[in-house]
Formats: sequence, C-alpha cells, structure tokens
Amino acid sequence: LHMTVDDSINFFSQGINLADKEHNSERKIIEKLKPLQETGLGYVHLGQSSSTLSGGEAQRVKLAFFLSMGASAAPTLFIFDEPTTGLHFHDIKKLLKAYDALIDKGHSLVVIEHNPEIIKSADWIIDLGPEGGDKGGEIVFEGTPENLVKNEQSYTGKYLKDKIKAKVK
Repeated sequence: LHMTVDDSINFFSQGINLADKEHNSERKIIEKLKPLQETGLGYVHLGQSSSTLSGGEAQRVKLAFFLSMGASAAPTLFIFDEPTTGLHFHDIKKLLKAYDALIDKGHSLVVIEHNPEIIKSADWIIDLGPEGGDKGGEIVFEGTPENLVKNEQSYTGKYLKDKIKAKVK
C-alpha cells in the first residue's frame, strides 16, 4: 500500500503479456488503477487516506471511478471546481484527455477554472467579472475561446490572447 498508482501499474505489468489468460489477476489490477493514472493521480499512494487528498484530487478520484464504469453510465452533467489545483502541466494534459473521454461517452462538463490550459480547451466559456468579489458577478463574455480574446472587457481574454494565438497556429 506504500506504492504509488504509477509504481503499481509498472510492477504488475512487468514482463507479462496482458492478453494472456494466465495473467488475468494482473490485468484486473491494472484495469482498476489505469483510470487514476489517466486523470493525473499516478503519484497518489494506494494506501493514502482520502482525508489527505485536496479538493481537486478528490474530484479526480470520482472522475476516475466514473471513467472505469465505461459505457454503462447514463449521460451525466459533471461539475468540477478548480480540479487542476496543484497539478503539474503534464498531468493537466492527462486531465484534458479524461474530460474528452467523458464527452465522447455523451456526458457534459461544467468546469470552474482559472488554469489557461483548461480555459483555452473549452468549447464554451462563461467569463464572470469584470472584477472579483462585490465588483464582479456579471457575465462579461459568453462564447468560444477564440472570441473571448477579442472581448476588451475580459481580463481572462486579455490573459489568454497569446495562448489562443499559439493554439491556432
């Protein structure tokens, strides 16, 4: 239980052909752990208490559980609140792939996020502002990331301008 998810997957897949029936136990273990790895949780220890997980990590554990259900789950609306908090850039890309997997299975996502990689990957953005706190709360923009950068009132759009250009190139 001291191994990480990544270490466990490596351990149980060493020197075996997962297609062989004689390695059925190893394959089952790997299949259970893979969704955790695919949502950027490869660094979590198997015996780690859930009370030590951050809010973003706990959300990704739930996401991994849902991904492990496969196509059997009915279309669902997922709401994620800043799931990238504390994530390494490499793991954010894994999270985006997990989001794509949910969308491909017919689910919908609402993500509250400040991370530019997540924002620029969105299909649709609702930008609140113009400021924070009691000077915010108004819809400044609603639309695609490419149109967000054209909005003069959006601080988010100004911040993403160079990142969106890099995406389009």
